[in-house]
Amino acid sequence: MADFILDGRTKVKTFKAEFKANFGATLRVYTNIACEGEQANDEATLASIRAEGYSGGEFSVKGNMKVSSFEKKVAELYGIGVQVANADDTEFADDAATLMGAATTASAESGHGHIIETPAAADATPKVEASAAELASARVRVYGKAQNRTALGIVHAYMVMYPQATLEDLRKAFPNAINPDKGSDEIFIYAEEKGATGNWNNYFKGEDELLTTGDGHKVAFVMMWTKPNFERIVSHAKQYGILVADFEKADGGAKKGGFRLEYLNGYVPPVPGKKKSLLWLWILIILLLVGIIAFFALRKPQVVEVEKVVEVEKIVEVEKLVYVDRIEEIEKNFNTAKFEKGKTELSEDAKFVLHDLAKEMQKFPEVKLRIVGHTSAEGDPAFNQKLSQARAQAAVDFIVSRGVDANRLEAEGKGSSELIDMNNPEANRRTEFIILD
Repeated sequence: MADFILDGRTKVKTFKAEFKANFGATLRVYTNIACEGEQANDEATLASIRAEGYSGGEFSVKGNMKVSSFEKKVAELYGIGVQVANADDTEFADDAATLMGAATTASAESGHGHIIETPAAADATPKVEASAAELASARVRVYGKAQNRTALGIVHAYMVMYPQATLEDLRKAFPNAINPDKGSDEIFIYAEEKGATGNWNNYFKGEDELLTTGDGHKVAFVMMWTKPNFERIVSHAKQYGILVADFEKADGGAKKGGFRLEYLNGYVPPVPGKKKSLLWLWILIILLLVGIIAFFALRKPQVVEVEKVVEVEKIVEVEKLVYVDRIEEIEKNFNTAKFEKGKTELSEDAKFVLHDLAKEMQKFPEVKLRIVGHTSAEGDPAFNQKLSQARAQAAVDFIVSRGVDANRLEAEGKGSSELIDMNNPEANRRTEFIILD
């Protein structure tokens, strides 16, 4: 039975040539597990393209190995992606086939093999059309530029819609049966189980890729999605009102290998608040105070006016404290939603937070705000001044568009005139919400 030895000194072109000579099948080699972007340089060695955190080492490639097992083994050792294709490189091999049989087994009907797209259509995804009823009830559309990243976008959309979901909820919502090719691995795992540095195989591990569950845990999502499995998760997501756009429609809307979310049919996602329970507590206290006022108003009419004035002042003060506390929380969340460098357009995360602020201002119509923008000391001071003013005004305009009277809002830009940490430019790029008397 044909086989050969692979190690870090093997060049990419040698790897592909020996694979062809031994098994008759062709091989594609990429510099990332997701098999995204251009293929690896033929002159590079496997050690030189090995991803950080992966051990590398020697590996015996045997003809009786299954295609899926071979691709997974290379990913686990070197942190790179390989794809086995038939002899003329026109169809990917059946994942269940052995390497010896890969040259002639490619069955789209079986749900394992799939046609290799031409370069002009390399980013096209299989269309999983939505019905008219599904479009009418949809809440989120995911735009992506790669199957793996779009699958990640789907589960991020689910967490936006259900921010209190736990790891158990995620596993119930997206069961392992959707992606049977991943072997014994779970689709979702606790990130902390694999170490704080995130050096583990086959999972998205970037800080902006991890999911944050309702109980505060960080969860990693599996990154290995073949075409049939991708089609399954796209179809499965429809039951939650999540649709996926065709890749060709994502131009200008999602960075290569990334994703973005669009909210449909007037849907506004919930904005989780850590102090929600405290807000309800204050409401109960206020209601209790009102009840006490009513009780004494009936029992002691001769002092009604004095007691009523005193108690109402307390109620107003409590409401003000609650409002101030909520504004501070919103300001903190807004500061984490960064503007792109040198730009004033609000991000989707910023819009979520400002939508919540608009609702708070509608509850307290007597309150006015000044939104103050600050920048770091980097760059031209005059440009920074204009940039901070424009960003503050963008926030004001968004709140006004949500029904808040423009007379209740002011925008002010201070550029880099009020730095809070000379050694940390990031801390100086901030926004402040000032409550006006």
